[in-house]
Amino acid sequence: MRLLKLIPEDTNIGFVRLRYWAFGITGFLTLLAVAAVWFQGLNLGVDFVGGLMIEAQFPQAPPLERVRANVDRLGFGESHPTQYGDGRTVSIRLPVPASDDPGAAAAEASRVQASLRAEFPGVNFTRSDNVSGKVSDELIRKGVIAVLLAVFGIAVFSWLRYEWQFGVSTFVAVMHDVLMTLGFFAITRLEFDLTTVAAILTIIGYSINDKIVVDDRIRENMRKYRKMDMGPLIDLSVNEVLPRTVMTSITVLLALGSLLIFGGNVLLGFSAAMMLGIIIGTYSSIYVSASMLITLGLRAQPKTGAGPTRRDGPKNESFDGAQV
Repeated sequence: MRLLKLIPEDTNIGFVRLRYWAFGITGFLTLLAVAAVWFQGLNLGVDFVGGLMIEAQFPQAPPLERVRANVDRLGFGESHPTQYGDGRTVSIRLPVPASDDPGAAAAEASRVQASLRAEFPGVNFTRSDNVSGKVSDELIRKGVIAVLLAVFGIAVFSWLRYEWQFGVSTFVAVMHDVLMTLGFFAITRLEFDLTTVAAILTIIGYSINDKIVVDDRIRENMRKYRKMDMGPLIDLSVNEVLPRTVMTSITVLLALGSLLIFGGNVLLGFSAAMMLGIIIGTYSSIYVSASMLITLGLRAQPKTGAGPTRRDGPKNESFDGAQV
């Protein structure tokens, strides 16, 4: 029985010759993501902004203005309803209850639900959370610290294990993955909560695992083929680990696809963030992290009179991977 191979083992794709196109596309998408987060902002969940959050599922997509007017007339403060998915699911955020009574939030939630049921028969409430402003501020601070420490720790690890060029390229690639994920949430308006932060940290872990595999192969080939230029050497290294990278990404995406389809609204943000992170993490490992090593001036530094040349391939190759 023949084994399934999505990627042949003898691929010879010239990734490096496309690096300037990849850098341009990556830079544009990163700027777009930063602009989306800066100007549009994230749809922060109640974990980060504090207050009362009620999630309602309507029989059909309701007009948001009617939902907002229905809740605002109760006098609990300005509400912020947000539609996502097919439009039938609405997340309603309200300010932190003015009263310190532990039962105040539950009373407000009951009144909101009763008011919406009266105007929208058949509405179903799937979630109700309450977080104080003090707790939300602490969660924001700890969430940001966790992400920054993870990124810097990974960069320092790559620097110490390999060369400083690996540390810089890894830092840039991981920050690219994080910013692209944040931009995705800013554009789609999916709720950004603690579950999403957990997804981002998981993306960072997966991304660095993929990058370490590529970096290890590059360093190994730098020792084997000391007389090869870095362009062909990086193409060789990426092509050697490409079947493993693609198969790993596909199997993880299949599992996440099941979570996205059957996990419900609770796991929607986590599953979407993870699926996006796997795709952009695989892309950045090849086109951002590996190709940037040439731009940063990494060289094999051959020893005088030593070092084998590659005998099973072209003896002279240029940066674009073309065989001569």
